[in-house]
Parts: sequence; C-alpha cells; structure tokens
Amino acid sequence: MAPEHSDDDRHRRHSMHPDTLAVTAGRPPRVVDAPFNPPVVFASTYVGSADPRSTVGYGRYGNPTWTALESAIGALEGGQALAFASGMAAAYAALELLPRGGTIVLPTNCYLGVSSAVDERVEADGVTVRRVAVADTTAVLAAAEDADLVWLESPTNPTIDIADLPAIGAALAERTTLVVDNTFATPVLQRPLEHGADVVLHSATKFIGGHSDALLGALVCRPGGSRLETLLSNRSRRGAVPGPMEAYLVLRGLRTLAVRLERAQRNAQTLAEHLAGHRAVRRVRYPGLPDDPAHEVAARTMDGYGSMIAIELADAATADAVVEAVRLWAHATSLGGVESSLERRRRWPSELPVVPEGLLRLSVGIEHVEDLWSDLERALDKVS
Repeated sequence: MAPEHSDDDRHRRHSMHPDTLAVTAGRPPRVVDAPFNPPVVFASTYVGSADPRSTVGYGRYGNPTWTALESAIGALEGGQALAFASGMAAAYAALELLPRGGTIVLPTNCYLGVSSAVDERVEADGVTVRRVAVADTTAVLAAAEDADLVWLESPTNPTIDIADLPAIGAALAERTTLVVDNTFATPVLQRPLEHGADVVLHSATKFIGGHSDALLGALVCRPGGSRLETLLSNRSRRGAVPGPMEAYLVLRGLRTLAVRLERAQRNAQTLAEHLAGHRAVRRVRYPGLPDDPAHEVAARTMDGYGSMIAIELADAATADAVVEAVRLWAHATSLGGVESSLERRRRWPSELPVVPEGLLRLSVGIEHVEDLWSDLERALDKVS
C-alpha cells in the first residue's frame, strides 16, 4: 500500500531541504525505547480481517519495510512512491501507462533496457516511437504533439545530455503523461514533479542505495492521482515487489545520499577538468564544464551537476585498453556506488548505435580525487 501523510506532515516536509529529508523521512514515531530505524519485516502472510480493506493480507500487497522506504523517497521527490523489485520492473510498470497502439516520445540516447522494452511494445502492441534529443526542447515538444506518453532521462544514460524540464513540463501540462527518469540526478539535484512530470522513475540500485548491494526500483507520482493506483495495481498483479531486506538496505543507503553525492560531485568536477586537458581524450561530457552544451540548462534547472561523466576516446580498442589499465577504478556495468567505476557502453551488443564506440561512462565515487586521477591519468597515458 502507498504511504499516506497528513497535510501538516506534507507541509513540514516540503519546507525541509532534501539533505534533511534524506536523514529524517521514513522513520518510526519517536516514542520511548522505539528504534531509530524501521525494522526489517520478513513476512509473506499477515493476520487477516473481515474487512479486507483494513489489512495488508499478503506479502505481494505490502510490507512495513517497503512503506518506510516509500515514505522517504516520496518525501524527497514531493510525491507518493512505490518500490519495485528493480529499476526495470519499475520501468515496465510505467510503460504500461502507454495504451496499445499509442505513441511514445523517447530519448535518442537513453538506457538500453528501456529502449529494448519500448521495442517490445512496438512489436506486441503496435505503438509508435518518436526518438528525439532531450536537449532540443523544440524537438521534444514537436514530437510530443498528440503523443500519449513522453519519456525523458535527464541526465541521459550514457551520454549525459540535459533536458530543460521546467520548459518541457510547463508546455506539456495536462496534454500528455510525462515520465522522467531521475536516476542520475537524484532528488537531491532535481525534483521533476515540481516541473510538471507525472511520474518519476528511479533505479534505486544506483545512487539512492549507493552501496552496490541491493536491487530496487521506485516510481513516484503526485499524491491523489489515478496513476498511482494504476501503478500499484500493476505491481500487485505482476508481483514485481522488492524484498524487505533490499528495501531496508536501500533506505539505509538513502540516509547518506546527500553527503555521498556532495563528495562524488566535487570529485567529478575536478576529474572532468583534468580529463578535458588530456591528449588522449577527444571529448568530455559533463555539464559542470562551462563549455559543455548542457551547462547553461543544468546550471539553471538543477542544484548541481552530478557525478556521472562520459569521455570519448579514439575508438573501441583505445577505450578497452583504458578499462584494462586502471587499478583503482572498477570495471562495472552498474553505477552510483561509493566506489568509482567505468564501462565502455558499446561493448553491449544491444547498446544504441548513436553511442560512440570509444565512449567510456564514468561513475565517480567518494575516494580521494588525487588517487582517482592518478589511476586514470596513468591508464590514459598508456594509450596516448
């Protein structure tokens, strides 16, 4: 069941900074001898009632550990959250808001899992896909004309493009359903519901959990809307529910999201500046650089530039050689953990062809920045 909050509670939380909400939301009531943290509830079955509306009943319909996490994520995003078994489970649920035969607007560069899921809908349900560069607001709005669903990532995965969410959200208000994948920015840096989004998606496996130890997704809607009930019904029917231990771990990770991101973002800015001056790097994609095409929009619409960087090297062989040469950086396909990782995205056969062969996606962690740069510089020097 989705968590409910009183008007006073919503007002109090709306007035708090995200850094504070990350620490305080989703806590048990403060009574004597109560634990600070909600306990993990391992239950598949609950004691029933003659009135089925007054009981959870079964583990596919709810769990107190999920509820605590959903309360925290919802408070951060300014809405009501639902937790899912993974980011892709959440994405599939959100895509069911697209009717059969409908039209979806999708980023030209987006996460390959979502792109593949949309392709499945094309074949199974005859939907129409219009792909656009999210940074081109005019193109997005033109493509959104008579569309049933607009799906944006910002920043995009893996090319770190930025959408002007306030402008797009204002133009699309009441016209179509707008879904925004906020995984890379997190609600610490932007809150798409404030800019007209109808649904916000998180792969909470990444930055929200932050420790590379739990698989979980989340969707957030504005309170009181029908979409929340639709998504909740989808989760319950299909059983795409998180385990209680995963929910507990992600909530525990969420407590340090703001401080982790602050350190990682500072590291990313320094590394991007160093990378921009290295002879082996043909392009650095990071909105914190003043000459990056996304800089103006990110500076105007976000509360920071994030900790994801993409660099373009000469070719696939060069990029692979850098991946093999680093020692501190981990070669990994996931991201958003306390440890720094990197990956050549086109190593995946299903990766979109618009992604350059020599592109490396860097997820910057919280290690000391001098150690991170020393490791990267040594690897880059080898291929120069």
